[in-house]
Amino acid sequence: MDKDTVNAWNEQITKEFRENKGIVGGPFTGATLLILHTKGAKSGIERENPLVYLQEGDTLYLFGSRGGDPSHPDWYHNLVANPDVTVEVGTETVPMRARVVADPERTRIYDAQVARSPMFDEYRKKTTREIPVIALERR
Repeated sequence: MDKDTVNAWNEQITKEFRENKGIVGGPFTGATLLILHTKGAKSGIERENPLVYLQEGDTLYLFGSRGGDPSHPDWYHNLVANPDVTVEVGTETVPMRARVVADPERTRIYDAQVARSPMFDEYRKKTTREIPVIALERR
């Protein structure tokens, strides 16, 4: 998908998320979804991305799968450059700090996400890069 198509799709998902208090249908039916607010690494402009997450305790984990594409998603580069982010979860907006997770935690969390959503195993198989896992913790 080209960038304009992805942006339009993300805008529609974000709109549905907000209208339904964090619940989204279609391919996201039953998934845990949040809206990640990052600051552009180069532009400094705020960006919003709807993302699937896995919660363990108070930590929310994100996956830079980009559907198995060969490069990391833009939001990943943004939060590495600017780790203080905000997320919308349900009707709550929470300031958080991001950190890239290293092994063995990375593999454990990614495997837990695969158990919940097998398509994440397909993403892993489609790419030669290591898909990053990002932990979000309250600031």
